Amino acid sequence: SSSSSSKQLSLNSKLERKDRVIVIGAGLAGLAAATRLHSQGRPFVLLEASDAVGGRVRTDSVDGFLLDRGFQIFITAYPEAQKLLDYNALNLQKFYSGAKVYYNGQFHTVADPFRHFWDSIKSLANPIGSVLDKLLIGLTRIRVLIKTDEQILTSSEVPIIELLRNIGFSDSIIDSFFRPFFGGIFFDKELETSSRLFDFIFKCLALGDNTIPANGICQIPNQIASKLPFESILLNTRVLSIDFDEQNMPNVRLANGETLKSEIGVILAVEEPEADKLLRQPVKFQRKPARSTVCLYFSADKDEIPVQEPVLFLNGSGKGIVNNIFFATNVAPSYGPPDKALISVSLIGLFADVMDDNLTAEVIRELSDWFGKSTVGSWRHLRTYRVRFAQPNQSPPTDLIKNPKSEFSLAVYLCGDYMTSATFDGALVSGRKAVDALLRDRAFLNSGV
Repeated sequence: SSSSSSKQLSLNSKLERKDRVIVIGAGLAGLAAATRLHSQGRPFVLLEASDAVGGRVRTDSVDGFLLDRGFQIFITAYPEAQKLLDYNALNLQKFYSGAKVYYNGQFHTVADPFRHFWDSIKSLANPIGSVLDKLLIGLTRIRVLIKTDEQILTSSEVPIIELLRNIGFSDSIIDSFFRPFFGGIFFDKELETSSRLFDFIFKCLALGDNTIPANGICQIPNQIASKLPFESILLNTRVLSIDFDEQNMPNVRLANGETLKSEIGVILAVEEPEADKLLRQPVKFQRKPARSTVCLYFSADKDEIPVQEPVLFLNGSGKGIVNNIFFATNVAPSYGPPDKALISVSLIGLFADVMDDNLTAEVIRELSDWFGKSTVGSWRHLRTYRVRFAQPNQSPPTDLIKNPKSEFSLAVYLCGDYMTSATFDGALVSGRKAVDALLRDRAFLNSGV
């Protein structure tokens, strides 16, 4: 008990320090903020309500399988991620550069001509878009590659669907390929998301690979956290609210009754709705309903799956509720036991009025049409994740380079993917920018204090 009381003592002394920055939320944005503070030699404490870092980027271990909480792909060309992460240590496992599209009862390959030249030649004649569509994809690639990221994120914008039509893509390729592919990335079947995000992701896809870390998507936040001082991350520490004193300095009230103060500042790195709750008023940005998704996992014997390639399957049929599916163990064998396969199925939206069992039955029924009843019938349902807040809604008008200073107090700074682009990279950028704004305002950067 003496050790626990000394632990409590050190916790209290740590919490009483007023010369350190308080970072609330240990998702990617909060971790990036903490990393930036650490690199600048600024003391900080990182508060996280749940039992691990990562925020939405988490992985659960179930029956020997690794289940990412929702469909998440890591694109190696993300510029901020390249600066922060050690890709070799993540042991990234690659997807095939392209997809198989389920259309008119058959699968058709859409391949990246720069990586799978012969596959793309063979696919010229398939019904997923015309030869002109395939040429336009090449021209779109050139258009985005000659722009800087800043030019892309500040360029004039329209909804993605409008951009695709303006470029001249046929309805056929929009509905059978772009809708399920980019709809799956942005959880937005209508393709209302900003064309800025389409261009940014298109550029990253042209320059990098689609991957998942061998030991789950959680390895990305875990790696960032591992480089931070262990004692400055407090898990299972829920923040109830941020109140302001007479000087308009923030007091951070914890669920355990304690109050933390900082004379330097607070960085609020939580999802947009949570930021509203903690500040007890909405932050000023325009509100649109969040993007939601449901992800279902199934297991099967290795020999009961129809393909062995690490390819993403897209629903290009225009019917049904499944948007995309992949055999995770084909991409990363470490996602399951040696003789088993893991299947990940994604739907767009929350399906709040449909019970889990009914949703599972509908997915099995639908995939039986794709792969055959005898194959899919033997799959075992592992878990269903309903992700209400998968991404902020970034349909136009957007501001992807928001000022991290909050309007409530000179000492509160906001970060998270809603401040930038709704991507892994956007979250990381927002954390760095929030710290840079705070340090600039405190003139620490210049004086070297």
